[in-house]
Order: sequence, then C-alpha cells, then structure tokens
Amino acid sequence: MSISINVQTQDFSVGEQHGALCSDNKSDGAVVTFTGLVREFSSGDNVIALELEHYPGMTEQLLQSIAEQAQTRWQLARISIIHRVGYLALGEQIVFVGVTSRHRQAAFEGAQFIMDYLKNQATFWKKEHFKDSSNWVEFKQSDKQALNKWEK
Repeated sequence: MSISINVQTQDFSVGEQHGALCSDNKSDGAVVTFTGLVREFSSGDNVIALELEHYPGMTEQLLQSIAEQAQTRWQLARISIIHRVGYLALGEQIVFVGVTSRHRQAAFEGAQFIMDYLKNQATFWKKEHFKDSSNWVEFKQSDKQALNKWEK
C-alpha cells in the first residue's frame, strides 16, 4: 500500500501517473483516475484563469489524512494525489486523483471520497480571473452535500 501526495506548480502527465499506479502491480484489478481542469464558466461569467493558493505543510498533511481514510475504508492499494497551485489558464489541469484496488467499486468510491473530502477539507483558496475582474471562490453548498453522503 502506498500514498503519493504532491502539491506543485508544474503540470503533470496523466499517462505517467496512470503508468505509475499500474507498474509492478499484479494484485489490483481496478484503476480509477480523475483529472480536474480549469473551466470557462462560473456563475454565468467567462473565466479566463484560476489562481490557487495553499497553506504549505498543512495542505499536504490534510491530503495525506484524506488518502489514509480512503485507504482504510476501501482497502485501496495505491493512491496518488496531485494538486497544482499558482496561476492556471483555461483548460489547464488542476488536480489528479488516482487509486487502485482489487475491485472496481472500491476504486470508484475511494476516488470519489477523496475528491469530495479534498473539495471540503483541503486548504486551498481559489481566485477566478475574468477579463476585467477577479473574485475569490466561496464555499459551495453542493460540495458540502457531496461530503454528507460519506458521513452516514
């Protein structure tokens, strides 16, 4: 069982991350990955970029804790979480979550659990940039509702 956590400014290769999850891994039959991208809309406006800040040290610890909870709950063998920070243009990759397990249901649920907890508990601050303005992204009730399903 292994967990890899990276908070970084540089982009990542989804193919390389997938390959690392599968490399020398003959016991797992499922690999699930998720990649989040900077999208062009928010509240009806045209987003041109996203800026992410984090609290170094604390953010990595929280991501590690989330991954450990998921690994225990679903017996996930390998977990990789990459979250980018800094100024990201439209279409750039923001986050990667990849998990492996013996069976697909555990892998799907484990990856979704990690993303739901990451959105709610990890210490990232997001600022959306528009053509003539910018604003900090506020907490979304839909993210809290997604988290609630795991707390039953």
